[in-house]
Amino acid sequence: MGKIYYHLPGLFEFYEFYKVFLEVFRNHREYFYDWCEIGSVYGAPADCIWGGGRVGYSDANPFDVLALMKEHNISARLTFSNSKLTEENLGDKKCNELCKIFEEGSRNGIIIYSDLLVEYIRKKYPGFYFVSSTTKVITDFREFRRELNREEFAYTVLDFRLNKRLEELSQLDEKERKKTEFLCNECCDFGCLQRKACYENVSLKCLGLPCEDHICPSIDASKGYRFSLAMENPGFISLKDITDVYAPMGFENFKLEGRSLGSAVVLEMLLYYMTKPEYFLKVREEIYLDNMLDLF
Repeated sequence: MGKIYYHLPGLFEFYEFYKVFLEVFRNHREYFYDWCEIGSVYGAPADCIWGGGRVGYSDANPFDVLALMKEHNISARLTFSNSKLTEENLGDKKCNELCKIFEEGSRNGIIIYSDLLVEYIRKKYPGFYFVSSTTKVITDFREFRRELNREEFAYTVLDFRLNKRLEELSQLDEKERKKTEFLCNECCDFGCLQRKACYENVSLKCLGLPCEDHICPSIDASKGYRFSLAMENPGFISLKDITDVYAPMGFENFKLEGRSLGSAVVLEMLLYYMTKPEYFLKVREEIYLDNMLDLF
């Protein structure tokens, strides 16, 4: 089997966690499947107005974050998926400073929604590659394929409702498969009709605009995100799915969500997807004994 690339949550949100985990991944490669690599770590500071995804709190210094990713030769992806941006938002000082800091040739990327922002960044900061955000909620496969073939995007994240459309996925050519990125562990109700409205609500809040709180109608909403519930989702992509179905089809890129969670839950995801079962305890001990895990 060829290499599989995981795209992990919490570039800023879990900076302290990744300082420890990435050392374990580098120094104890035998704990992890030899076919898996970390393709990127994605995220954005909580007060970043170009953001628009599930944002967690973080006060990590951008220069420290970038240095950590460079040390481990991992692509940093800024999550700029706000869907409500206007021309007047393009001059935001903090977001432009982030671009200046993270522009590193073709190494680092931006997960993006707004075509307006795509054109702005392409002209002003040409060193980035772009990832079309799943917050666009493209649930028609033909529309997804059109998005996939837009030349400005290096990758397009598939809406999780399309994850199991294997017959249509099998019709993609090799280039399209290399550009497809699957969101593996979404917990959102598979039949939810308000997913886009939820993302738009987050976008408005990131901009500081007045809006009512979005109330999720799902019966499980009160439980919050649980990896165990995500595993029961019809769109869930398991480890076995990756190794036995998607990898043989030529797909390489798999995204894990979880920026708004605690690092304890994120660790369980990394154990499940990347770690050989016989080494689960060793990896946990490396993290726990460093006194970094926010269990409480």
